[in-house]
Amino acid sequence: MSSNRLDPVGTGSHPTVVESDREVELEEREIDTLNPGLLTLNNTKTTTEATEYNAGSESESGQQDHDEKPRHVGFWHHDLVNVRLHVIKLWLRTVLILFLFVLLVLSLFNGAFYHIPKNIASLIVYVVDFDGQVPPYQGGTPMIGPTIVQATKQIVESQDPHLGYITMPPSQFNNDPMAVRKAVYDFKAHAAIIINANATALLRQAVDQGNASYDPNGAAQIIYVSARDQNTIPTYVVPQLTAFEKDITSTFGSLWAQSIMQNTSISRANLALAPQTVSPAIGFTTYDLRPFGPANVTPAVSIGLIYLIIIAFFSFTFFLPIHLKYLSPRGHPPLHFHQLIIWRWFATTASYFFLSLGYSFVAMAFQVPFSNPPASPTEPAINPTAYGKGSFVVYWMINFFGMSALGLSCENVAMALGQPWTAMWLIFWVIANVSTGFYSLDLTPHLYYYGYAFPLHHVVEASHQILFDLHSRIGLNFGILVAWVVVNTILFAPACYLMRWQQQRAKQKEKEKAAQWLKAMSRQRSRLGLPK
Repeated sequence: MSSNRLDPVGTGSHPTVVESDREVELEEREIDTLNPGLLTLNNTKTTTEATEYNAGSESESGQQDHDEKPRHVGFWHHDLVNVRLHVIKLWLRTVLILFLFVLLVLSLFNGAFYHIPKNIASLIVYVVDFDGQVPPYQGGTPMIGPTIVQATKQIVESQDPHLGYITMPPSQFNNDPMAVRKAVYDFKAHAAIIINANATALLRQAVDQGNASYDPNGAAQIIYVSARDQNTIPTYVVPQLTAFEKDITSTFGSLWAQSIMQNTSISRANLALAPQTVSPAIGFTTYDLRPFGPANVTPAVSIGLIYLIIIAFFSFTFFLPIHLKYLSPRGHPPLHFHQLIIWRWFATTASYFFLSLGYSFVAMAFQVPFSNPPASPTEPAINPTAYGKGSFVVYWMINFFGMSALGLSCENVAMALGQPWTAMWLIFWVIANVSTGFYSLDLTPHLYYYGYAFPLHHVVEASHQILFDLHSRIGLNFGILVAWVVVNTILFAPACYLMRWQQQRAKQKEKEKAAQWLKAMSRQRSRLGLPK
């Protein structure tokens, strides 16, 4: 067809009378070209026309009346042998494809958990011994610090799954325990064990003086940030640290009690005044700098983010028929195709803007804290937010760019693949993002490090940072998401043209098949001596 027929606007002319059959033909061709869902209807129409032609021919030969309805037969009827074999073949092929797809895609998800016991050592725990090494507590022979450090080294040398204990000198932190806390807050380690500078000195003083106010838990500290990863920290880090605390307390308490009993110079009256100096003698004070909670925050930073992908994906099927009205010449000329592409991109992005706002409002409606002020990075705080009253706007924007990055990818793939493959793409896209977004990449095989470049990982990380005032990498998070949007924007127009070309080619093939069928029927009628 000429370009004037496809684009009457471009010709500069406006015909006063348009034949109805020409309108219908133009509308069907343009819609079929762009809408994969209507191609099936087109194919059905072609098949129906061929069937009607055959029925009409048979009526002319006296074999069957044109208006007679086809008779129904049983599944095992001999006339269905060919179609039965064809359907079974297609069914087996489809089952095989889905079987292999399930094996591959679900293996991708399960593989993220396969090496967790082996990779627990990648969860770094700093062990910093200040005991007797910082003024004014220098001098004497420290006992608590070296005992704890030696215990962690024995754990590292063992073959059992263990955390990655790393002994760090106090000078690495300018002899400041708060600098160790800041290192944990800055994600340089998942946790830290700090042996206080006065640990041994206070214990000996309490024994000598019978100090009843001595607190064994003042000997050491355990530092972590559970809101950093509500799955990894409570599941793998905290239980091992708790077990270590019990073991070292028991081990040191036994050795300490034995040494006291053997030391006759220690007053038994003082020991009676302060029995805690004998057992347990030492303990740990735990500081969770950012506890995870309340429970209603969970959907906003984890499983609820899957809906960003799903909503963005299904917007394609909702909005495409609306956009195609520009190509239906019902009282108006059809729009230029390249302008339709521009309109679609802006309309799609605008829809993400408002849909992400609705998604963010759900979190606010269920009272997720968005207005609490920030807190000190070295002190425990309950539900601080990174930007105070501006936190909701930043949260909305991260959801908007996340939905745009995830959704434009779905748009491009849906246009390139078509049905039914887009459903398989959605499953793959969800699993590939969830496997690397909701679970610590430190525990996964190196294959899953692709997650550092995937959109959902950065949406999850940024959401935690905003809602819990964690160490900020918001610039990196937005940068990765914007990069996805830019790349998919560049690919958007080629994907539109590819979809149109694929649909035109499919329609042409259907026409060729119909022509071949009619030609074959004509030859058969000729052999039977019937009119063509």
